[in-house]
Amino acid sequence: MTPPDRFLRQRFLAEVSQAAEEINLALAAIMVAKEEYPQLPEERYLGRLDLLAEGTRDRLDDENAHLVVLQELLNSLYNRHGFRGNRQAYYDPRNSFLNDVLDRGLGIPLTLGIVVLEVGWRLGLPLEGVSFPGHFLVRFKGEAIDLLIDPYDGGAVRFEDEAQELLDRVYGGMVRVSDSFLKVATKREMLVRLLMNMKSLYLNVGDHRRALAAVERVLLVRPITPQEIRDRGVILARLGRKQEALEQLEAYLNVAPEATDSQRILGMVEELKNGSGQAPRP
Repeated sequence: MTPPDRFLRQRFLAEVSQAAEEINLALAAIMVAKEEYPQLPEERYLGRLDLLAEGTRDRLDDENAHLVVLQELLNSLYNRHGFRGNRQAYYDPRNSFLNDVLDRGLGIPLTLGIVVLEVGWRLGLPLEGVSFPGHFLVRFKGEAIDLLIDPYDGGAVRFEDEAQELLDRVYGGMVRVSDSFLKVATKREMLVRLLMNMKSLYLNVGDHRRALAAVERVLLVRPITPQEIRDRGVILARLGRKQEALEQLEAYLNVAPEATDSQRILGMVEELKNGSGQAPRP
């Protein structure tokens, strides 16, 4: 993996630093993918979302009732274009890159949800992301009724009071649904969730350089995030970048002095200063 493009990071920071309503979610997601695919043509993939919206609009003729538009949107994405959840290879990194999702029609709940949101917004639909635990959802905010859309399950539509069924699939009936599970996911929160997914995936396979890149971009979105400052330090230590690791771990202890793992991190700092020991897993 090549070193991060400083200009691309600056552009990403500029995008996510805008007022919430001004952030271009699709563009920011494409910028995330560009660190893996430096030559990726941004406009081509943004144009693909435009074409998906235009194709849906063409099939509607002059119909503009939101529920009808929503039905045609989901039919177009999942039946005509074949978007689907990648159940055979859920942890394939390509499921997290918006360009790959658009090319392959395969993704995870979050990236498929971004496609639904972006195409739906182009059609004027009142859609928002939902930070459902373990399974990202999209909410349709209708005038008379709210609906939940499962982007991983072929765009299945449910009433909000059926959310327990979705939660049972993830936690086997051990967790009861609460209002907090259905809160709106902002564009920044969706990008952080995307990057956190990538971090976890790369740490699980020992790809510390890519995990570090994910953490660094989380910190561009949320600069003072103690856990990510800590994890950046741990990953840097694993990469042999001891001085940088020390700076990050000491910063973590400064911003979270009462953290439950503070003694463990203090021990790690001492080991790094003494030139011994190995960084623990984040």
